[in-house]
Amino acid sequence: MPRFFVDPSQVRGDCIVIQGNDVNHIRNVLRMRPGDELSLSDGRGTDYFCRIRSMEREEICLSIENSWKSYVELPVKLYLFQGLPKGDKMELIIQKAVELGVYEIIPVRTSRVIVKLDEKKESKKIARWQQIAESGAKQSGRGMIPEVKPVMGLTEALTYAKCLDGVLIPYEKAEGIKKTREIIAGLKGRKSVGIFIGPEGGFDEAEVKAAMAAGAMPVTLGKRILRTETAGLTMLSILMFEFEEE
Repeated sequence: MPRFFVDPSQVRGDCIVIQGNDVNHIRNVLRMRPGDELSLSDGRGTDYFCRIRSMEREEICLSIENSWKSYVELPVKLYLFQGLPKGDKMELIIQKAVELGVYEIIPVRTSRVIVKLDEKKESKKIARWQQIAESGAKQSGRGMIPEVKPVMGLTEALTYAKCLDGVLIPYEKAEGIKKTREIIAGLKGRKSVGIFIGPEGGFDEAEVKAAMAAGAMPVTLGKRILRTETAGLTMLSILMFEFEEE
């Protein structure tokens, strides 16, 4: 069933009014008609099952058939601090991170980042990445659209992460997997966890020390070396499995 996100202001009594780009998508791409069914979320924890009541040129009115509290979100907010990778890897990372339950994605500029973005390019990239996050949220049935933040330097990112209940940084010199299991188990009950992932080439030693000094806990992802686009998704998968509720 097609799924869309709406602002709570679009929920009006027993109906929801769709406007903007979604009107064209529903009408001309999906070719839906009055009576067809839609799934919607207000992005704040409420899901709706609706039927198309009427279709105008600029808006579509939906009848609310049922509504319920969304059950798909994790009980912990996961923040992915991703070192900027080369090429289109960030698009893949965002898409899959959204599917795995990430709450927010923060692109991070570090010493080994190769990508150079000026202000104009960065603005376009962030807009593109946010579109991918929205598309991924619709596809995976999320109850909210994860936000892609503007690019931060590492120092700014570490400051931003100070408000979180726990921060992890995969590091090849971290203690063995037993210690990592203990650290992850110790995160139970926390409301927010950040994950710092380096770009190609990883973090340099000074950056790892700065992260640890700011409270990040080093963990290992095993004996194999993972690419930047694999490491963050692996960490999110581990945490999703750990925190997912029945």
